[in-house]
Amino acid sequence: MLDWSNISTVLLDMDGTILDLHFDNHFWLHHLPLRYSESAQISIDEAKHKLTRHYKKVAGTIDWYCLDYWAEQTQLSITDLKKEVQHLIKLRGDAHHFLVALKETGRNVVLVTNAHPDSLALKIERTQLDKYFNTLYSTHEFGVTKESQLLWQRLQAKEGFELSNTLFVDDSLPILKSAQQYGIEHLLAIANPDSKQPENVITEFPAITNYDVLLDDIKAHPFLNKSNN
Repeated sequence: MLDWSNISTVLLDMDGTILDLHFDNHFWLHHLPLRYSESAQISIDEAKHKLTRHYKKVAGTIDWYCLDYWAEQTQLSITDLKKEVQHLIKLRGDAHHFLVALKETGRNVVLVTNAHPDSLALKIERTQLDKYFNTLYSTHEFGVTKESQLLWQRLQAKEGFELSNTLFVDDSLPILKSAQQYGIEHLLAIANPDSKQPENVITEFPAITNYDVLLDDIKAHPFLNKSNN
């Protein structure tokens, strides 16, 4: 599926790719509407309708991922509300062995998430996911999201990766298409980002539902073929 002998940098999304997306889906689709309905003194159905309509309006933009933006829009502390359900934050069940295997090969393993820095910090606190990565980035520090070509330009300028030797893994098809447009050679989709939901049918990119299928190939190529770099 992947030519590991020709991959020196691995860029990984966080939510749905390394962490179970169930936390985020539960928060944005259920917990925030509940707290918003209580605060605004409207029905839960009305709260869900208003929030969902707003989500669609800003989807893919930096505002969609910005906790400060949603705090302003709802007049609620989004970070505090996330802490109310933080027990749902967890690694995907197959992520640990995959990440350890990657690290043991000496590859440059980089987290690239659209999540707000406060959200990233909370998830690091709950899962210690930072131990698996050489570097962790919230795209907020670049001012643009992974949906934008500017993000890839700014990230490449900072990390110095070669497009032909880089693997990018994400559960979002629009974001994978953005990375493809930029020219990243190796792309992989995660078809089951939420452990409580059915897996997605993905035909546009190579896709997996369990990282275990990659372990043998990763371990078989512990050293990079420098002639390919």
